[in-house]
Amino acid sequence: MAERTAPLRFFRDDHFKEKFKDENVVTVTSVDQVAVELNVEEAYDAFRVDWHRVKPVLQREKHFQYLKKGLRHLSESYSCLDASRPWLCYWILHSLELLGEPLDECTASQTSTHSANELHLPQPRLSMKSQHIYVLQPMLDEQKLSETYPTSNHICEFLARCQNPNGGFGGGPGQEPHLAPTYAAVNALCIIGTEEAYDIINREKLLEFLFSVKQPNGSFTMHVSGEVDVRCQNWEGGIGGVPGMEAHGGYTFCGMAAMVILKKEWMLDLKALLRWVTSRQMRFEGGFQGRCNKLVDGCYSFWQAGLLPLLHRALHIEGKNTLSMTHWMFHQEALQEYILLCCQNSTGGLLDKPGKSRDFYHTCYCLSGLSVAQHFGGGELLHEIIVGDENNRLEPTHPVYNIGPEKVAQAIMHFLKLSVPQMKSDSN
Repeated sequence: MAERTAPLRFFRDDHFKEKFKDENVVTVTSVDQVAVELNVEEAYDAFRVDWHRVKPVLQREKHFQYLKKGLRHLSESYSCLDASRPWLCYWILHSLELLGEPLDECTASQTSTHSANELHLPQPRLSMKSQHIYVLQPMLDEQKLSETYPTSNHICEFLARCQNPNGGFGGGPGQEPHLAPTYAAVNALCIIGTEEAYDIINREKLLEFLFSVKQPNGSFTMHVSGEVDVRCQNWEGGIGGVPGMEAHGGYTFCGMAAMVILKKEWMLDLKALLRWVTSRQMRFEGGFQGRCNKLVDGCYSFWQAGLLPLLHRALHIEGKNTLSMTHWMFHQEALQEYILLCCQNSTGGLLDKPGKSRDFYHTCYCLSGLSVAQHFGGGELLHEIIVGDENNRLEPTHPVYNIGPEKVAQAIMHFLKLSVPQMKSDSN
């Protein structure tokens, strides 16, 4: 059931009281915070002029076209992500599924006949202003490229070329395996959800890679001889990258999600974690910050808000009988308002905050957070809160894996049918 929302939060006469107060102590951080609040206020005021005629609208078609174009080519500014190309596949595929636009349906009338064996990212010559970076298809000339889009088969074949013979996935073909693009590649293949996609994952070699980066203290390095990423709960209540580091939204979500998978949530101080994450929602802007004393950022719409369904479940398991059965423990309408009115680029794509540029990372996690804010529970407990136009409704996302819930169930059923891979014994 979808709930009709009350008048928008920022229409309240006392909304201005939620602004930051520096208590006459001016710092670099306080100056930046005030500047952000002015930009957000400007975005809200621009909507206030016509509020009686229009509702906040998710620019679905513009976002769809932006994402679809990203599968063909990227500007030279994306050259810095040459080691993150599985991430680009995941960010775009997940954004499309949230919009209800599966890849092959959106490209069915523009199918390419070119083999993904041709697909690789060219070395960008940054002095050439016309240079484009092709995520998957550089071998096509621009005229042909403008008429074609990759299909799920092309993406599967490309990700297969990112897989290292020794296990795991690198940031691109021929690159060393790394946990981050491995995560992104597996998620992307599960979104595609075909037998071909699942079979690309060499599970035996992947297991060997995971053990090669596992450390004696239980932590993992991101790659062989790389940096340790352990995720530890600290005194704030959130989770940091290593012991002694400040709590961070991205680390906290990944750490909590890992504990949910391991069924070890009880080992965390859940009340301290709840206090920390709910304090990260900005009172004036409505979006979330990633750390204490930082600025609002659209990507934390998922990294922080996505924690609340996990915490809700964990506290329910503990027997907490005061939990709501219709709402998560954050202001869902406020987050939707921030994303819809402050984070949409007028030509498609979503962004960090007003004044920032769009990109596929923020598009993915703004849409993911918007989905979390719209959907509570599932099945008989499903309760939806949609701010603005009814067409703003996105598909739900799984709170642990951040792909469609049906894709998670499908992948689990597939892999449960297979034998569990075993480490080969050391002949030495």
